[in-house]
Order: sequence, then structure tokens, then C-alpha cells
Amino acid sequence: MSSNSFFAKSLRFIGIVLMALTGGFTLLGGIGTTCAALFPTKYDSMAALAPFQWLYILFVLTGIIIGVMGVRATIMLVKGADKSYQAAFDSLLAGVVVGIIHIIVSRALRGKSMPVDAVVYTTIFTLLIFMLFKIPAIWQGVDFTKAKASDSKTAGGAAAIALGLFTLTVQYTMGATHTWGGVNYADAFNTSMTVIGIGLLLLGAGIFISLRYVKGTALKLQVQQ
Repeated sequence: MSSNSFFAKSLRFIGIVLMALTGGFTLLGGIGTTCAALFPTKYDSMAALAPFQWLYILFVLTGIIIGVMGVRATIMLVKGADKSYQAAFDSLLAGVVVGIIHIIVSRALRGKSMPVDAVVYTTIFTLLIFMLFKIPAIWQGVDFTKAKASDSKTAGGAAAIALGLFTLTVQYTMGATHTWGGVNYADAFNTSMTVIGIGLLLLGAGIFISLRYVKGTALKLQVQQ
């Protein structure tokens, strides 16, 4: 498979967007666990976690760290860095391992583990996709280090916009799993989420505008020649 084929470009695009969403989802999930880690006695459904508060603080910290690792890996994939795939794979594997432990502990202590399940299932799906990428016949085309800069930036722009939309709508998409006593606890950090979400949308739009400008300039130069 050629690295410039439509199929290879499509797979790289999908990989970068999935990695961005998974990294962002994991980061927000780590931040979202703060309510259970710091204030378990405030919610009847979380009271059983109080004796293990230290463990849930660790889940918050590891979730944030793994999320940052995922976002960093996404940037590396867009840049086509030499160890970009390994960075993505390591963050995804860490997310699966820590997430499964989180699920097991939560189900044992309070009988359920949502919303961490959604983060883990998303991470597992993305990990499986990246494992498929390593099949030799596929990898020779997908190899992120061989991608054209313009193709990777297009995927990066799309990833930024997708992550921005998710950040702006997380209070709705995750509301069902974060509502206790009629209060939607996913609807938090509104100012921060809004600023970050809009910033990501502007970043994605800026990438697309810059690519359009570069292509337009290159076309003009070709015509002049």
C-alpha cells in the first residue's frame, strides 16, 4: 500500500482524530473523577468510596497524566515524529490498564462504574484500531512518519474541531452518567470548558485556513511559471 494512497490517508486521518478524542476524553474523565475523589460523602451513591479516597485521588492524577500523554501523542502523530506511534500506543495501553482497574474497584465498592466505562471502551476501540495499523501490509502505507505534512495537518485540524465540539458539549453528552439528585455534575468548569472548546475550534479553523492559503499560493506560483 502506498503512503499517498486514499486508503492510507483515510486510515491516518481516522487514527489521528480517534487519538485526539480519546486523549481528550481521558483527560476530561480524569478531571471529572475529582468529585468522587475529593467529596465522596456529598453523594449517597459515592459514600462507599470514602475509605478509599486516596485511591480515587490516584485515579484522578493518572487519568489527567494519561490524557495529557494522549494529547501529546496526537500532536506527535500530526507532526509525523519518529516515535509518534509508540507514544500513542503507550498512552492507550496505560489508559486501558488503569481504566479496567478503576472499573473493577468501582463495581466492587458501589456496584457500578459509569462513567469511567465509556472512557475505557473508547480507549479499547482506539487501541484496537492502532493495533490493526501495525499489520505489515497496512503499516507500510499508514506509517505516520511518511505522511505529507498537508495531509497530517488536515487531520490535525479536524481533530482539534472534533475535540473542541466535544469539550463544549460534554455537559450534554455525559449528563446521563453524571446526574445525581437532579443535578448534572458534568455541567462544571463552564468558563474553562468554553474557553478551551472555542480555542480548539479556532485552532482547527486556523489550520484549515492556513492550508487553503498555502495551496492557493502554490497554485499561483505554478500558473506564473
